[in-house]
Amino acid sequence: MKRAAILDIDGTLLFSNEAHAQAFVEAARELGYDTPPVADVVRLIGMGGDRLLPRAFGLEQDEPRGATLEERKGEIFRERYLKGLQPTPGTRRLLERLQQDGYILVVATSANEEGVQGLLRQAGVEDLIQRATSAGEVDASKPAPDIVHAAMDEAGVGPEDAVMIGDTPYDIEAASRAGVRIIGVRTGGWGGEDLRGAIAVYDDLADLLRH
Repeated sequence: MKRAAILDIDGTLLFSNEAHAQAFVEAARELGYDTPPVADVVRLIGMGGDRLLPRAFGLEQDEPRGATLEERKGEIFRERYLKGLQPTPGTRRLLERLQQDGYILVVATSANEEGVQGLLRQAGVEDLIQRATSAGEVDASKPAPDIVHAAMDEAGVGPEDAVMIGDTPYDIEAASRAGVRIIGVRTGGWGGEDLRGAIAVYDDLADLLRH
């Protein structure tokens, strides 16, 4: 019987939420837009650009200004931040254990397809991931359940044979709406109350592996 572990990347496998937020703010400032505090943008990381851009900057992803901002943010993130990021504790060991236990490993991320491989490489798990879905493949990003449904389709499993691991309330809502059990981790900066709805919440992936 197939089983799948659906994995968020940013804040779950990799300490990258703050770097994404910083890159957004730097790109907006460079382009002459009003910029919210980085801490406010951090709380939106985990959503796709279709949701983050209107909330943080008042721009739509599918309009030229929004598209330009998102493109420049990606350039800044890759040039200034990506290579300095560290995986969260236990990332590779947990994924190896899940693979040994027969789980299909599939990532479900709000990152675009271009950025997924770079993030997985930096997290040191690119060779372990068997499937990947990204924001560009679905109509609506987290907290909509589309990306979770896409991940299940990639793995060829239904909700009863899947479990998700994520770090934000957006992951919790997306998984719950897709009927998938989800385990929360605090490595993205969200606490236990924020992750209400998860079947369990751990400090990090190493903590999850120990239990």
